[in-house]
Amino acid sequence: MKKQSEVIRGQDLIQNDLFTKYNVKRGLRDLNGDGVLAGLTNVSMIQSKETVDGEVKPCHGKLFYRGYNIYDLVRGIMADHRYGFEETAYLLLFGELPNKPQLKEFSAMIGDMRCLPTNFVRDVVMKAPSKDIMNSMTRSVLTLSSYDMHVSDLSLENVLRQCMMLISVFPMLAVYGYHAYNHYENNQSMYIHHPDAELSTAENLLRLLRPDMKYSKLEAKVLDLALMLHMEHGGGNNSTFTTRVVTSSGSDTYAVMAAALSSLKGPKHGGANIKVVEMMNDLKACVTDYSDQDQVETYLEHVLRGQAFDGRGLIYGMGHAVYTISDPRAEVFKSFVEKLAQEKGCQEEFELYSMVETLAPKVIEKNRKMYKGVSANVDFYSGFVYNMLGIPLELYTPIFAIARIVGWSAHRLEELVNADKIIRPAYKSVLELKTYTSLESRDGYEIEGQDYKDYRLEEREEKKH
Repeated sequence: MKKQSEVIRGQDLIQNDLFTKYNVKRGLRDLNGDGVLAGLTNVSMIQSKETVDGEVKPCHGKLFYRGYNIYDLVRGIMADHRYGFEETAYLLLFGELPNKPQLKEFSAMIGDMRCLPTNFVRDVVMKAPSKDIMNSMTRSVLTLSSYDMHVSDLSLENVLRQCMMLISVFPMLAVYGYHAYNHYENNQSMYIHHPDAELSTAENLLRLLRPDMKYSKLEAKVLDLALMLHMEHGGGNNSTFTTRVVTSSGSDTYAVMAAALSSLKGPKHGGANIKVVEMMNDLKACVTDYSDQDQVETYLEHVLRGQAFDGRGLIYGMGHAVYTISDPRAEVFKSFVEKLAQEKGCQEEFELYSMVETLAPKVIEKNRKMYKGVSANVDFYSGFVYNMLGIPLELYTPIFAIARIVGWSAHRLEELVNADKIIRPAYKSVLELKTYTSLESRDGYEIEGQDYKDYRLEEREEKKH
């Protein structure tokens, strides 16, 4: 297969100068990080630039949910000492903040929907345990469609019901999937706890995960905040765009959310916080004194040159496709991370994270050609938080999904209300036209039958062992 893959690589490689020639933005983004405008949305907004005296300049990042600044939402919810996931979900789904009766009714509905079909955990979740919990969740979501008598009904009422049900059960699908993997693959004890309809989503997540079902109020509050901050992000991200593309084709809610999950699981999208934790662990293993700024800075320079960690030349958790000066989610998160670090006795590690947050942009600016500013993003601290909460790495991206399904749901509903056309982007063909030749007269590469047979034989032998 090596020869075949070389042929594919040669045939499919498109030269970089062609993208410039035809003014095609790779990844649908230009060098400044601006994305190709693909639609309009009322769900959320990101602001990373402002116009001053007629000149567009970078500014501190701002994030708005349905017009409300995320700072104000967090501040208001925290001031009242309540959990914010359900209230923020209501806002994104319905476009306005709930009053007390509305919030009570909505929270009760989410609580009542936290149930799976009879024997679903045994017959679906436990049937094929996998370390890849995102794949496990995707399989579970698609299987849930078999239990829905109105799976293909695209009325707003029905889609809203489906979305709310999936929002409710995502924590169960994620945690049960992890427990099944941990039991069958790691030979650990299995704990399948039932959720409590009276508790918040964050509280239930910790309750389902932990053997003793116990957690502190601060732990639940910080996890609740993480879910709020990851819930939605402007509409231009990969998984939300996937949601809108698949919705525009007329597909059902389960297929749409499975597609969004498949997008989010990619390490370039939802797995960034895992890479941050792995990088920081490598830093601690490579640096003799990680309170020494010079040693830490030297390590970061080695990472950037591809001489340390995974060799890819990336300082993970730094930079964002849109934000330049600051990521508002990281700014909001940091103060609560510090409180949790104090409760957990992890102040020294928090100081290391703070040091890297300060040093990394300087190192990147010194060693790389910069088109825009760089700062810590929300993933820089979220992995540290999950680690302090005792959440296994396998659940980091699923927790992102538990939050982001709310945003996906809001965008699915908005797409159904407004769009009557399938989303169909254009690709410029750079194909070279050729003249057909008969099989006998063709020269060049040929697939050797014996090589293919040998490959299949090796593959079968590997499976035996």
